[in-house]
Amino acid sequence: MREREVVHARGHENVTAEHSSTFEVTSDDWLTPAGDCILAVEADRVPADFDGAFVEACRDPEATIMATLTVTTDEGDTYTETVEGRGHPDLVFENERSHVGRTSDYVDDRTILVGADAAAADLDRELVDALAAGADVRFELVVERDQD
Repeated sequence: MREREVVHARGHENVTAEHSSTFEVTSDDWLTPAGDCILAVEADRVPADFDGAFVEACRDPEATIMATLTVTTDEGDTYTETVEGRGHPDLVFENERSHVGRTSDYVDDRTILVGADAAAADLDRELVDALAAGADVRFELVVERDQD
C-alpha cells in the first residue's frame, strides 16, 4: 500500500539547515535565525490537512516514510533530496502549523516521521543555499507499508 501527500512552500533568507536531529517545513510566513531546523516557510498544507488513509498508514511502525524536497530556483536549477524514516503508532498529524521529521523516536503533534536517516544539517549545501535564496519547494511525503 502506498499513500502520498504533497505540500508546496518556499525557502527563506534565514534558512541555515544546521540542526542535527530534525528538519521542519512550516506554514509560518517568517523565520528567525534561531530556527535552524526549518527548511521552508509558507507551506500550503499542514499535517492536520492530510487524508485519513495516509495518517493511518504512517501509524504502522513497519511503514517506510520518504520525505522528498524538490527545490527549484528562479534560474531554473533544481535540487532534490530524499530523507527516509519510518512510521510510529503515536503519530497523530493534528498540527496546524508544522511538519517535523526526526532522527529520534520522539513523537508530538508536529512529527511526520521518526528514525530519519538525515536531518537538516545533513542536506546538500547547494540545496540549502537555494532555500536561503527563497526558492520554491515541493515537499512530498510517501508512505509505503505491506498490506495485511
